[in-house]
Amino acid sequence: MKIVQFCKDCVAELRKVVWPSRDDVVSSVKVVVISTVFMALLLGFIDALFMAGVNLVF
Repeated sequence: MKIVQFCKDCVAELRKVVWPSRDDVVSSVKVVVISTVFMALLLGFIDALFMAGVNLVF
């Protein structure tokens, strides 16, 4: 009986949730993808600099 009540409470709480609009989700995904690509390029550049420095030393 407690499981049934728990499920009813979960459904009631999920109905209270304000879900983001499609435009909000799309813009958030764009920000995440652009940020991820930028950080990957930045870290790749820094790694290349470190490798060049190590190759100069050794």
